[in-house]
Amino acid sequence: MHNDGKVVPFKKAHATPSPLARLPVVLLQVRDRAAQQLQQGLQDLFDNADDTLFEMADKARNNLDHHIFFEAMRDLRLKRKNFERVFMEQLFEAFACLGQAGRGEQHWVPVVSYDAAAGSSRDELEKAVALEAMLGRVQHRDGVALGQLTARLSALLGNPLDARENPLGPAMLCEFFLRAGRSLGVEIRVKLIMLKLFEKYVLSDADPLYGEANLLLLATGVLPELKAVPPRRPGGRATREGADEEALSSPPPDESGQAAFVALQRLLASVRGSVAPTLEACSEPLPIASRDLLRLLSHLQQYVPDPDLEDDFDLRNQLEQLLTRVSVKSGKSRVVEGADEDVINLIAMLFECIQKDPSVPEAFRVVIARLQIPLLKVALLDKSFFSHSGHPARCLLNEIAAAAMGWSPRDDYRRDSLYLRIEQVVQRLLNEFVDDAAIFSQLLAEFAAFTAEERQRSELLEQHTRMTEEGRVRTEAARLRVADVLNRRLMGMRLPPAIVQFAHQAWSQVLLLACLKHGEQSVQWQTGLRTLDELLWSVSLGDGREQLLEPLPGLLKSLREGLTSAAFDPFSSREFFVRLQALHVQAPHSVDEMIDVREPFVFSAVPTDPADDLPIDDPDLLKARQLRIGGWVAYQDEQMGAVRCKLTAIMAPATAYIFVSRTGLKVLEKSVGQLARAFKRGALHTLDDGPLFERALAAVLGRLRQLNHAR
Repeated sequence: MHNDGKVVPFKKAHATPSPLARLPVVLLQVRDRAAQQLQQGLQDLFDNADDTLFEMADKARNNLDHHIFFEAMRDLRLKRKNFERVFMEQLFEAFACLGQAGRGEQHWVPVVSYDAAAGSSRDELEKAVALEAMLGRVQHRDGVALGQLTARLSALLGNPLDARENPLGPAMLCEFFLRAGRSLGVEIRVKLIMLKLFEKYVLSDADPLYGEANLLLLATGVLPELKAVPPRRPGGRATREGADEEALSSPPPDESGQAAFVALQRLLASVRGSVAPTLEACSEPLPIASRDLLRLLSHLQQYVPDPDLEDDFDLRNQLEQLLTRVSVKSGKSRVVEGADEDVINLIAMLFECIQKDPSVPEAFRVVIARLQIPLLKVALLDKSFFSHSGHPARCLLNEIAAAAMGWSPRDDYRRDSLYLRIEQVVQRLLNEFVDDAAIFSQLLAEFAAFTAEERQRSELLEQHTRMTEEGRVRTEAARLRVADVLNRRLMGMRLPPAIVQFAHQAWSQVLLLACLKHGEQSVQWQTGLRTLDELLWSVSLGDGREQLLEPLPGLLKSLREGLTSAAFDPFSSREFFVRLQALHVQAPHSVDEMIDVREPFVFSAVPTDPADDLPIDDPDLLKARQLRIGGWVAYQDEQMGAVRCKLTAIMAPATAYIFVSRTGLKVLEKSVGQLARAFKRGALHTLDDGPLFERALAAVLGRLRQLNHAR
């Protein structure tokens, strides 16, 4: 086994005393133990990468592919040691950042987006899809243990820690891996193979990684009230509930997903009996076959009400009425089979959660609700629908919800292109879907292409918005700098009014232009300051006018060049030079010709931030500071009404939070204090941008467990 790059050298490389010295001892133990496990996983990865790539080269259909895989093998061998070193450096740096006092700025938020940006190449899209699937599998499989670890780290550090900031979380580990792999000169097929190997040899062992870290923290008394998560093992689970969760989170080997559904059925037992005919049965109930149930659902599918209708469509109630009519007509009491009833109840509960999800705009909830029967039919046909996160029907629902999340209310929403497209997708399913689920893949591809075009347009506008805001903020910073240097030179001096007016109105523009175009280290900026100093000196000489004879021509030349560079009005320039000449040649100034400069020059007013009145540990202030770039919020006030917007930038030095609409246009700018106040009065809410189906399924499972525990 390859043993280059042990953990010890990396610890030495990161032995910077300041941040690490502030980390609790137990956190250093967590870090070092995790580093050993991850190092072993990376070694296993590279040991097997050679064999995997050799097999790919052996199966290559042409010489080009054969050459690509052999070159990749060579590149990995040469850069393996550096790859492992960079990965471990990233890990140690992330832990070091945890120890920085207050964590006022998030130094370690992954820079790689796992959702492909609009306009991305096909390679980037493939990589984004692979990453998203990897993260989803880890979250489903080890989400509970990971959540406990994040909670314990937050308690230990005394600061709320986001899951994406957890150095051992899958997002960060993938980030370390991608950064380490930047030096590899391999093509996308090889990169995808490496990602699969990373999942197999590193992320698949996240359970012992999180388990050991939790045990170390638990041993020192960090959140002992959290229930320990039993480790995964082939021989079975510690409890029945653990078995249910394992079957749901880890897709079973059988393609039908039956094992996962059996785990769900144990939880669904508490809600059985809600779908049955209302008539009194005169004979033993006769279960209706699944194929006949599908025909009944296809019949109901044609009568799903239009979104304009206010009446709620209760699927279980409608199905119950239909079963009653069938029973009366046949003279036999027809009931739904137990497994099919479990599917009906689960889908109904999922859509109840979706209808209450605040991330789904109200106008779209009715449209999405019309998907209930098509998704129910998919679930009846294919039980892997509940365990396979990449199922086309689930992906279509998630894609629709993700596109709609940033949509703000408007009066003419029925003419909005996004609303019309989603309505069209739903209507096609209602009209065309019978029992061939391939239509979901087709509609998913078409809708994804539509949203990709929309994102491409919005990201161009968003980029323009960011550039505009960066320019504005840079200008504001330059204005403050110019005002500062003028006030330091003028305040407290006794000067002619014409000179004070010239400095405030004219020369401030010269300095501002020099600062913006060339910077404070430039010759132009230094020349502007020197010229101002010489001007002030020249009008405060009193009886020593003879000292002006030599420097005066150079001063006048510098003044003219500065005013010309700022495109200052020539007439006003001539008028100033006439006044300046009079000041230089007249007798020493009398008291009434001079003024004491006491009022500071203000280029632009700096608004006060409400955060100044809040304690540093105020929960709403912390919530505002934890807003992440790319995160969506819902904001409402009397002037704007309700608006959904995305945080696109945090501008220094005033810490202005810039939000854009779904189309990329700026709609909101707030300071951190204003955001905290908005949280307090309930005008601001964060929106969960995770997959809608997964959020709803997690909520339903939680509700079912509560019902089972209460029995």
